Amino acid sequence: MANHQKTSRMQSNHRNRKKKQRIILCILIPLFSVALFAAVYIAHLFATVENEIDASYVEIDRPEPVEEVNPIDQPVSFLFLGIDNDEDRQLGSTRADSIIYATLNPHTHEMNMLSIPRDTYVPIMRNGSVVRWDRINAAYAVGEESVMVQTIEEWLDVPVHYYATFNFNAFLEIIDELGGIEMEVPVTITEMNSNDESGAIYLEEGIQNLDGEQALALARTRKLDDDVARGHRQQMIIEAIIQKALGFQSVPKYTAMAETVGSNMRTNMRLRDMSAVAQTGLNQSFTIESHVFEWTSFMERDMDLVRIIPDSFTTIQSALQNSLTQTETNNSSRYTEETNDSNTSSSSYNSEEASNSTDSVD
Repeated sequence: MANHQKTSRMQSNHRNRKKKQRIILCILIPLFSVALFAAVYIAHLFATVENEIDASYVEIDRPEPVEEVNPIDQPVSFLFLGIDNDEDRQLGSTRADSIIYATLNPHTHEMNMLSIPRDTYVPIMRNGSVVRWDRINAAYAVGEESVMVQTIEEWLDVPVHYYATFNFNAFLEIIDELGGIEMEVPVTITEMNSNDESGAIYLEEGIQNLDGEQALALARTRKLDDDVARGHRQQMIIEAIIQKALGFQSVPKYTAMAETVGSNMRTNMRLRDMSAVAQTGLNQSFTIESHVFEWTSFMERDMDLVRIIPDSFTTIQSALQNSLTQTETNNSSRYTEETNDSNTSSSSYNSEEASNSTDSVD
């Protein structure tokens, strides 16, 4: 009898162990499957992204190389250029329709963005020499990203570590891949679409989720305000794209986004640079500080131009320079005292300077 009970207990324990093993396997097999799927997906994603980013890589000519930085632990700067041209439109001489300079500081957890009015009157720079005085957006027509970067660096006295030039196709498709972005439309507007069809986009006043075409219409419209405020709206749209793209729910969409970027962007960023920037954004919560110049308009050579008010220029320039030097223990800029006098003089574009400049291309 005792042997029988012992045998029964052994069989029962064996069945329990088998049952536990089955339960464990039922848990582990799906987990391993998910892990394997994730590994394959990540490998595919990495390969796709790397190929697409490599296809968009274009280095630029500089008189002097810019200092290399690691975005994970060093402040870094970007120049974002939007151009309204592609293989279908074939507009010929292209100018930059949107110009945004931005800094990202991993120590202060802050991103600074400045929209530069495209009609701002500045010296166009190439290889350390002034080509002519003109609208800042004309720098792209003179020498594309190379001249654009040199002009911005000389004018603002800040480095441009990375640039990224987008055409409007990228703008549309990235927002659509993200499932739209939430924006506040200040007033009800009717605007053309990306194919220049008048009245094709209708936006009602209020907060709403905008697709690519709708966001582009809001970014481009000139019916609401002036060119400077238009630049500020573009900053807000970029901020909304960044916040949406850094959300974990957007990770599965990175492959499609990479394909869009690869065919609609030029940049001097490698995948490792983008990964470092993305890692910084995912690891920390950033505040975004938007800057807008105060300005006045004037006429020169039958052109409507923008003159930045010197005090506004100096204040914003110092903020950008500070953002590139601040650390957790050092909140002052090494540039401020050294460049304060030259900043004021470089920002005063008066009529006498204008009259000394040479003719520009319309």
